[in-house]
Amino acid sequence: MTVLMPDWPAPENVHAAISSRKGGLSVSPWDELNLAFHVGDDAGIVEKNWQILSEQLQLSVPPQLLRQVHGNAIVLADTDGMIRTGDGCYTNRVGPVCTVMTADCLPLLICNMTGTEVAAIHAGWRGLASGIVDQAIRQFDSHASELLVYLGPAISQPNFEVGGDVLDAFLAKGAPNMRRQIRDCFVRMDDLHWKADLYSLAKIALNSAGVAQIYGGDFCTYEDVEHFYSYRRDGQTGRMASLIWIS
Repeated sequence: MTVLMPDWPAPENVHAAISSRKGGLSVSPWDELNLAFHVGDDAGIVEKNWQILSEQLQLSVPPQLLRQVHGNAIVLADTDGMIRTGDGCYTNRVGPVCTVMTADCLPLLICNMTGTEVAAIHAGWRGLASGIVDQAIRQFDSHASELLVYLGPAISQPNFEVGGDVLDAFLAKGAPNMRRQIRDCFVRMDDLHWKADLYSLAKIALNSAGVAQIYGGDFCTYEDVEHFYSYRRDGQTGRMASLIWIS
């Protein structure tokens, strides 16, 4: 698997893909298809990796790359090659390729039923706790009930150990009637440590925003050493890209 093509009922003019770590030129510890410039890999090799992926996906413009800061800002995607600061990008135009990079955090790909709006979201626990799902849904002119969301590869609950501060952050954000659901996403290990379910936390946020059509969520970046990068597993490592665009 060089590229994962999401299995979801998106319109024919909406194209989505998620890279794996296979098929690139990077050497250890970034082997092989590292697409991030900020992780210590040789920039020239990263450029070549992007060329490989762009040719495979037949991209005619530079993808919208982001300087991700684990926040909740969503920017408009463009084709000018500029790197913008944010943790998600949106477009309602033909051309721009919305892109986020991950290595355990959860990538969300979003489109509407008519294929006129798309977005890519970087949803780690900080972004989810700070409301990035709501911010993303607000970018769409379409009603939330008309949106489809694909949950890309992320770290699974059995491998995602967090402190009590993470649970507290979600409980502080969640409405009182959601606190039971939120608590169910955390398995206590001891008084100080929990295991968190990013996929379920994202689904709660999406359902709360009115999104019902949710797909994916079937992978674990930590466990699948062959296909995915994992920061929790390896420390210094590469990044996968999740991309979505309109033709």
